[in-house]
Amino acid sequence: MSGDPHGLGNGDPRGPVIRAAGCVLWRRAPGGGSVEVCLVHRPKYGDFSFPKGKLKRHEEPLAAAVREVLEETGHHCTPGPRLPTSHYVVDGRPKVVDYWAAEATGGSFTANDEVDRILWLAPDAARARLTQPRDVRQLTAFLDALPAS
Repeated sequence: MSGDPHGLGNGDPRGPVIRAAGCVLWRRAPGGGSVEVCLVHRPKYGDFSFPKGKLKRHEEPLAAAVREVLEETGHHCTPGPRLPTSHYVVDGRPKVVDYWAAEATGGSFTANDEVDRILWLAPDAARARLTQPRDVRQLTAFLDALPAS
């Protein structure tokens, strides 16, 4: 598939690489300047993670990340710094997930088939709640990229 800037697959389940994108969604805590991050609970997997999902055909990763945040959390966001890309294997296939930090700008959560609840947590509490070590690494990268204020 020459000319495909996102590698083989680009969201196509028949392609060898699963492409996905997501965000570490954050906000300033109510009543204070501290940061909270949003974790999603996926009942299918019984895990807590950051909002993310597969790219649609010909979709740019950043557009997919923003779309997935809205679909999974009900929140609009403003993307910020790029975070490290995660690489891992799912059911024998390589998966590549591009991440950004993104500030929540409004919205409200409604439970759905994919995500039954979200949690806004301080970073230390989020670190303890995240299921996958790769998500803990994303949280660390987010905190390193967060501007001081």
